[in-house]
Amino acid sequence: MSDTDPILHGERVTLRPLTDHDVAPLNAIIALPEVRRWWGTDPTVDDQDAFTIVVDDEVAGWLGWYEEDEPDYRHGGLDIFLAPKFHGRGLGREALRLAADWLINTRGHHRLIIDPAAANTHAIKTYASLGFKPVGVMRRYERGPDGSWHDGLLMDLLAEELSPS
Repeated sequence: MSDTDPILHGERVTLRPLTDHDVAPLNAIIALPEVRRWWGTDPTVDDQDAFTIVVDDEVAGWLGWYEEDEPDYRHGGLDIFLAPKFHGRGLGREALRLAADWLINTRGHHRLIIDPAAANTHAIKTYASLGFKPVGVMRRYERGPDGSWHDGLLMDLLAEELSPS
């Protein structure tokens, strides 16, 4: 959790740095069956670099980000979950767009990655609408809550491919 990360404002979504006070409500969201099914065997929020997604002054979800700083492989990455009551309204897309723009235009990344479950067609469609393209299926990539291995889809986005708002 970082106090130096910015607060990013969209039309309906605010991304603010994750705080200790956000952990309990976010862990409650990730435990919901509609969210839980897409996360691995330890579905808890940790202290990695992340934003809390806020909609109408309510904690709506989590947006994780990271940076690979090795100069020859430098890139950024994203991950996200939203509470089911916020699904289907374009809020996740707006949050990802804000974070992607920040990673590209402020943090200087030329490429971003995201790796949804290969079966999560709704998420994949959302990521594609932002300009992310499939790179390939990572077979048996992540263990699911049921203990079995599930495929993941690696997607990437070059800076010039980020779709306008």
